Amino acid sequence: MKAQYTRLITDENGVSKFEEMEIGLIKGFAVPPAEPLFNAPFLMPEGATFWIGAPTDWKGDEPHPAPRRMIFITVRGEYSVTVPGNVVRCFPPGSVLVLEDMTGIGHSTTITSAEDCYVFGVGLTAG
Repeated sequence: MKAQYTRLITDENGVSKFEEMEIGLIKGFAVPPAEPLFNAPFLMPEGATFWIGAPTDWKGDEPHPAPRRMIFITVRGEYSVTVPGNVVRCFPPGSVLVLEDMTGIGHSTTITSAEDCYVFGVGLTAG
């Protein structure tokens, strides 16, 4: 089994861009008598995990870098992220975005759902 996620990074020219990632899962996460699940080590968390909410009229449309390295998991609603070159990705419920574009031009964000958007965020170590 494999899991997919999207990274939002800054390239060598200071321009934000998306990078599609895939991680292999291995069988073995279980407590008998349950059948083993598949899992994989992922990014090391640092500090808090928290909920982030954005109302439908939130203004994130001006380019800005990420405030810190984080994982966002969309719980409710949907948002889109635009990087230079007008490349747009949508993040509906269940999607995973790793934010790493903490320098440079940054990205813009728009709430695209008719309902408020909620993400579960996990702070990551610098790296």
